[in-house]
Amino acid sequence: MRVKFMFRVRVQKIESIRDPDGNLGKRIELVEERVIPRFAVKPETEEGQMVQSVIQALQKQLPMFPTKTKYALPKIILFLTETEYESLGINFDVNQTYEVELTGQTIKFKKVS
Repeated sequence: MRVKFMFRVRVQKIESIRDPDGNLGKRIELVEERVIPRFAVKPETEEGQMVQSVIQALQKQLPMFPTKTKYALPKIILFLTETEYESLGINFDVNQTYEVELTGQTIKFKKVS
């Protein structure tokens, strides 16, 4: 039985590179974005609870107080020659999102609309 694992990545950066033989290629940096909620702390005192409720009300009203933080974690970096890039058959675009499927010994990329 093959286990299938899937996750989403976003193309953060594409750079032109040369390999040690001087062949032109690409360095493609794919990151996984995760939303990490802030820790919920329940104050013990009545004053602390009142302050927390005021802060929560401000967070709802003012966008400058974010309730969640988004992190871009490096996931995959591809170093491909032009021939390898063309053989892959994917035209990576910066900020484009792809669904990555890992099954057995294969990696599949699917563009997310």
